[in-house]
Amino acid sequence: MSGNAEELFGFIASALAKFIADEGPTKVLGGKQRELGFTFSFPVRQTSIASGTLIKWTKEFAVDDAVGEDVVAELQKAMEKQGVDMRVSALINDTVGTLAAGSYNDEDVVIGVILGTGSNAAYVEKADAIPKLKGELPKSGNMVINTEWGNFFSSRLPTTEYDQALDEESVNPREQIFEKLISGLYLGDIVRRVLLKIATRCSIFGDVDQTKLRSPFVLRTPDVSAMHHDETPDLSIVAEKLAENLKIADTTFEARKMVVEICDIVTSRSARLAAAGIVGIIRKMGRGTAGDKRRTVIAIDGGLFEHYVEFRQCLESTLVELLGEEASESVSVKLTKDGSGLGAALIAAAHSQYAN
Repeated sequence: MSGNAEELFGFIASALAKFIADEGPTKVLGGKQRELGFTFSFPVRQTSIASGTLIKWTKEFAVDDAVGEDVVAELQKAMEKQGVDMRVSALINDTVGTLAAGSYNDEDVVIGVILGTGSNAAYVEKADAIPKLKGELPKSGNMVINTEWGNFFSSRLPTTEYDQALDEESVNPREQIFEKLISGLYLGDIVRRVLLKIATRCSIFGDVDQTKLRSPFVLRTPDVSAMHHDETPDLSIVAEKLAENLKIADTTFEARKMVVEICDIVTSRSARLAAAGIVGIIRKMGRGTAGDKRRTVIAIDGGLFEHYVEFRQCLESTLVELLGEEASESVSVKLTKDGSGLGAALIAAAHSQYAN
């Protein structure tokens, strides 16, 4: 995540080489060159289906010499070094992949969302409504928009001192603010920062060594999820996670209850903001109003949505709250597991040099 471009793309190419070796040659027919769909979940300036220059990194990546470079060319070069005879036939964002995979199975999918380590969304827009689009319009009249909503910022976003401190200490200060409020990479660290302040202001946790409490990202979102979903009578899972990850041992039941409440507050804010982003896109598309009977399906991929039940339920209930009971009846969300990978394969197949 913080090396150089040769190391990063070399790692990807070596994993690919291992996969091909494990898979064996039997699935390639007629000696044709293998083709690859490349899901790259970072902002790129994309001018063709199989090329794009990296604008900037997100999600705590900091491989500086890759910025401004064509990521397809970098991967192609790394594959050649590994002896991998493969051609990248499509470069896509993970949200676009999720949208493609979702719409392949359900034609009413019009939005793809990632709610995992990072967060982003893509949707289908009318081409004549895109001011940036120059030249001939696509024959379909539509264009997929990768919103990069993780970089959205507004003074109305409910940021706190904990968010501001996390942002200042990140590798990309003052960027990706929306993502830092809602994505799985950051939720655990927001909870840790809240607990650290409590530990420094009162003795509810007793006399604890704050070394771990002061260590960024030592508390992960799966740990927060486990504590949030703790249904044991004495909240023993909360006690276990606090002891293991933060070296806070011998907590009282009241202290553990407080931790669950903090997890709930942080996660609910995340889910509600994600829902608000989805509703913003639905409104932009002119959908989701009372009397609109068109099905509007949102394909969502990512571990945060898939595995964090409280997050998913809060997001779904917030959609109903924001859209209203009647309008929300035609709107639904659908887990599209590994949508980014499946979508990349589908798009690569559609743009294959062997496609009829």
